[in-house]
Amino acid sequence: MKTLLNTLVLTLLCYTIHAQNRLNVAKQQAITQHKLILLNFSGSDWCIPCIKLHKNIIDSEQFKQLINDQIIVFLNADFPRSKKNQLPVEQKKENANLADQYNSTGIFPYTLLLDANGKILKSWAGLPPEDPANFCDEIRTVYNQITRP
Repeated sequence: MKTLLNTLVLTLLCYTIHAQNRLNVAKQQAITQHKLILLNFSGSDWCIPCIKLHKNIIDSEQFKQLINDQIIVFLNADFPRSKKNQLPVEQKKENANLADQYNSTGIFPYTLLLDANGKILKSWAGLPPEDPANFCDEIRTVYNQITRP
């Protein structure tokens, strides 16, 4: 009986740890490391502007440098449609909660720059018109305004 109880407690603990919300983790990281959060809503296998955003901006060297320079924590809330690209149930649930909180109108792509508390500092509805360098410069400008009074 004791072994069964211990197993149940360990299983529950592991589930709780693995079900931890990515936004909460990102907020904690942003607080402790003085970063901003970039949250992107994407339809990776059906939304042409989303695919272009990832190919032209998110996958660019300039964007990777934002992460390397400790400026942003990047979160992608993806909503794929194809069966082969489906996400785990917990991640689908979390992405839906993020959409309820930050993208209730269902814009794709929709990118938000958040502070460590989750407050929206800047948003881009649809594909940003900027090239990767200008997009990243916009983020750096907001970051510098927030971190340097």
